[in-house]
Amino acid sequence: MTNTGTAIDILEQDPELHEYLVRRMGKAHLRRRVGVETEHMADRFGQGQTFVNIENLRLAPKLINLTLWLTGMRARGRANVEDFQVRHNRVTLPHLPAAFNGYTVLQLSDLHLDVLDTFPDRLAERVSELDYDLCVLTGDYRFRTSGCHKKAMRGLERLCRDIRTDTYAILGNHDTILMTQTIESLGVKLLLNENTTIRREESAVYLAGIDDPHYYAADNLESAYQGIPDDGVSLLLSHSPEIYRHAAYVGFDVMLCGHTHGGQICLPGSIALSYNSSAPRFTGVGPWRYDLMQGYTSAGTGSSIVPARFNCPPEITLHQLSAG
Repeated sequence: MTNTGTAIDILEQDPELHEYLVRRMGKAHLRRRVGVETEHMADRFGQGQTFVNIENLRLAPKLINLTLWLTGMRARGRANVEDFQVRHNRVTLPHLPAAFNGYTVLQLSDLHLDVLDTFPDRLAERVSELDYDLCVLTGDYRFRTSGCHKKAMRGLERLCRDIRTDTYAILGNHDTILMTQTIESLGVKLLLNENTTIRREESAVYLAGIDDPHYYAADNLESAYQGIPDDGVSLLLSHSPEIYRHAAYVGFDVMLCGHTHGGQICLPGSIALSYNSSAPRFTGVGPWRYDLMQGYTSAGTGSSIVPARFNCPPEITLHQLSAG
């Protein structure tokens, strides 16, 4: 069976996949996600957290590519897509268990693994050089927002061969729920409005993840927080920072997200023209704080709309937990 057509069509043709997803996420979540996903395939305006979904505008990549070609900057922009920069972010948590002091989390976000044929290999090579204790993927594995996702999943399989630790992931606005079984077959644990316990020696921290809050509005913070002790250290994976206020009030200590690409094509000085997000600009890229919660928005590891980056290199992030 090919992964073309709407999600509803594919699930009707594949009852085993339908049953897997019902067991995995429940009927209500599945029906909501599939319904909105099918509806969004034709959406351009007025859906999600922003009125104009530039990632869905068919003319946008053509215009941007033409502009880059006319200015002679297309080749440079493509080369920048694979010029990965490793960024370090220290997260100080006074109530962090001693066993987790120095614990390092690798974050890869907005991978868009089918952007260029060479991209998965180059990224895997770079990741293989790093030391970390846990890997998290914060959504967007496919370049386009709809259509076939097989190439993106082959890219993810290639990447996973060079990730040597447990890996947890969430879905983004480019991701169909139909990816779920394939992703988990690679040994990656998807967090779909749920949490898990990360143990080290006799201590624990809690890792939660929500479904995409930007485009599908399929997030459920209450479900993701369920069962986490009030005095436990909790990290939340969210594809977009737009849910930051609610996440802080629910009680999460740390929120790791992406989606904005840091602007991707920026003015000199890394000044973003747009973050494609309804959240305030202070959450657009890098570390930030709100209320008692610390946040970090990755500039993205891949690229969207067009395979090009300027004044905003692709990011591989290492978050080091510290008890201060």
